[in-house]
Amino acid sequence: MKQTHIKDVFFDLDHTLWDFDKNSELTFEGIFNRNHPEIETKQFIEKYVPINQECWKLYQYDKITHQELRYNRLKHSFDAINYTISDEEIDVIAEDYIRFLPDNNHLFDGTIEVLEYLNQRYTLHIITNGFAEVQYKKISNAKIESYFRTVTNSEMAGVKKPNPIIFDFALDLAKAKKESSIMIGDSLDADVQGAVDAGLDAVFFNEGKVDVGSHIKQINHLLEIKKYL
Repeated sequence: MKQTHIKDVFFDLDHTLWDFDKNSELTFEGIFNRNHPEIETKQFIEKYVPINQECWKLYQYDKITHQELRYNRLKHSFDAINYTISDEEIDVIAEDYIRFLPDNNHLFDGTIEVLEYLNQRYTLHIITNGFAEVQYKKISNAKIESYFRTVTNSEMAGVKKPNPIIFDFALDLAKAKKESSIMIGDSLDADVQGAVDAGLDAVFFNEGKVDVGSHIKQINHLLEIKKYL
């Protein structure tokens, strides 16, 4: 059902508009080809993806630091494929990964079309837990920055989604009201429940088609947002 009261639309970036998994794999492939050609990228990625997700959950709730996130996700992944590597080499890969990640700019199918559609009707914004410098590069390199009035990241707000403070910060920056704002993101916890707890409406970008309750607004493809907005 169309949400006729909405004026401001807030998007998550990674895994919602910007195809993090695809871009991440391409980045690792380039790093390994240059410096660790014996590593099979596909095998590494199979271990890295769930490990990275778990590390991000810990980081999201301040259970590990920024540096621990960068180190642990790599160390645990290399351990999982039984690849011996020094801490110094892990630090180099961690730096190279952050440096080269924004160079790959694959977006989810329908991203530009849906942004064009929404941009004619609403004011668009981003709320991301990602690191500020990297996120700005992703947005710029992917040529989508012109669609967004504001970009809020967790470093600016001092907290990460789902903490309501980051939503309040984003609303203030956007000069938007809770009752006329909606959040679209891939995380049930950080994006959907976080937004709802902060007083916003929310839509779950359920690309993986996980089973969730019918009470949650959800889409499996970005263009399906047209049924709500």
